[in-house]
Amino acid sequence: MNMLFYRYGSICEPDLIEGFKSLGLHVYEEKTEIINKHITSEDRILLLQNAFSNYAPIFVFSINFYPVIAEVCHIYRIIYICLTVDSPVPELFSKSIQYDTNRIFLFDPAQYKDFSKYNKEHIFHIPLYSAVDRFQKVVPSITGTDISKYSHDISFVGSLYTEKNPLSRLLPQLSPYMQGYIHAITEASLQICGLNFIQESMTPEIVSAFKKADPSFYQLPDPIVDPDPYIAANCYIGMHIAQEERIRTLNALASHFSVDLYTRSDTSLLKNVTTHLGADTLTEMPKIFHLSKINLNMTIKPIQDGLPLRIFDILGCGGFLMTNYQNELPEYFEIGVDLESYTCLEELNEKCAFYLTHDSIREKIAKNGYKKVSQAHKTQAWLTEIIRLCI
Repeated sequence: MNMLFYRYGSICEPDLIEGFKSLGLHVYEEKTEIINKHITSEDRILLLQNAFSNYAPIFVFSINFYPVIAEVCHIYRIIYICLTVDSPVPELFSKSIQYDTNRIFLFDPAQYKDFSKYNKEHIFHIPLYSAVDRFQKVVPSITGTDISKYSHDISFVGSLYTEKNPLSRLLPQLSPYMQGYIHAITEASLQICGLNFIQESMTPEIVSAFKKADPSFYQLPDPIVDPDPYIAANCYIGMHIAQEERIRTLNALASHFSVDLYTRSDTSLLKNVTTHLGADTLTEMPKIFHLSKINLNMTIKPIQDGLPLRIFDILGCGGFLMTNYQNELPEYFEIGVDLESYTCLEELNEKCAFYLTHDSIREKIAKNGYKKVSQAHKTQAWLTEIIRLCI
């Protein structure tokens, strides 16, 4: 059986391609968008039409939701399966999410709550997966040089959102009142764990100010409902809060502990943090996760309740995970047994101090976390469940 995997370059794609192949599917990849980031909807339509003629796929798969793929698949009566691994995904506001040919899988329960009402039979919630088999090809190859290079007390691999925060350039264009309002939302959000009130705080005035200040404000033709408050809250203020949270958290930890950061973001606002230029996803990241005493995860606010892929990555490498608390966390993991979580900086500092001085407890938790994802969240079993729900 043939399937078409529409790619844009997500780090998730190679693992899922191998997973589909392991289930006996012939995977044909449409890769044009990996190279051409300015592809038009018309170009996508032609690419899909050619692929349908050449490969006759039984379904099309993509990471995140493409309205134009949904449109074309609906016309050709081909199943379109997509999976969100990110938030925000403003494309979900397209009326095309209503088609009966869609099978839309949303990793965040908040996403599911917001959008499932528009297509109840064909929109699903599913937690993400761990590429355990791939990780375990890398971890056993760790050398003495790797141990010297990647062994850290506390490490964080990821963006600081300095390059993903449009407010960093827009704030000076906004009125002092708007700047103060954004500051207040930011500070309040950073003090509250497990509750996202950002979108409810969006007034018509602040949405209008963002649209006026930024010509690239996302515009979706003929949306199912007005997406502008969602976009203002998540694509703007949510990114701004992510930057503030990550910089403050790393600086706070580095005032007490040895902290290593792997990132391609601007690190000029960090103090006492040892910085490294990124980490290769396939070859370096698993080693860092396995060898670090504490691996830090900071979930961005636009992911309201769900668990980001990074949680499953760290556990799948046999690493000890310290993550901010998310409402969905206790549904799949036992806190203090499979992983650890924190709700504020004070708690984070206390727990880091404890686990850095209690090796056996920390190592046991890491083993439990690895066992949990190996049994319940491996890629192949996860894809099998997706396909079962699509039949």
